[in-house]
Amino acid sequence: MQPRFLTAVSLGLCVFCAGAVTAQAQMYDADGRYSGGQASRRYELFGGTSYVGSIKRSTVSAPGNYAPGTIIVNTTERRLYLIQDNGSALKYGIGVGRDGFRWGGVHKITAKKEWPEWTPPSQMIARRPDLPRHMKGGIENPLGARAMYLGSTLYRIHGSNEPETIGQAVSSGCFRMTNEDVSDLYGRVSVGTTVVVLNN
Repeated sequence: MQPRFLTAVSLGLCVFCAGAVTAQAQMYDADGRYSGGQASRRYELFGGTSYVGSIKRSTVSAPGNYAPGTIIVNTTERRLYLIQDNGSALKYGIGVGRDGFRWGGVHKITAKKEWPEWTPPSQMIARRPDLPRHMKGGIENPLGARAMYLGSTLYRIHGSNEPETIGQAVSSGCFRMTNEDVSDLYGRVSVGTTVVVLNN
């Protein structure tokens, strides 16, 4: 009887764990995909790796001749640089647009928001009519802890509830960072900051 009892307990735990994973998965990212534990498995399935904690913020030589305070986004490197006044720059890991959604140009930060709300644009709703029409700010919000809005575009530099996607090309054109990094950058820049997006 004891082996049968242990087998029943093991099966019960497996069912419980499966249910927990299913419940956890009901989250969105800023590009209308479900999130919550499944993303890392998706990238590992296709040969990727988890990027949680693997791209550390660092101080490097400034990439080019830009004024201090300028943000440089390099979509090829999947890195963001904040130019300092001593010939150096702070370098952050970012997630960038997937194929067909990457872009380049120069904009200003026109707004900054803490724990921003998320309203999927009409283009995204057209692709994914099942998406929520609005989400309040919070830990499950796909824009993460902070957002900086670029010009009059739909694009933002924002946090993420999927930190494993940092270093990947997965977005619809926004630049995502870990919540820790986006909070650090947010505190260092102001509305009016120039953002140069390089898409070589």
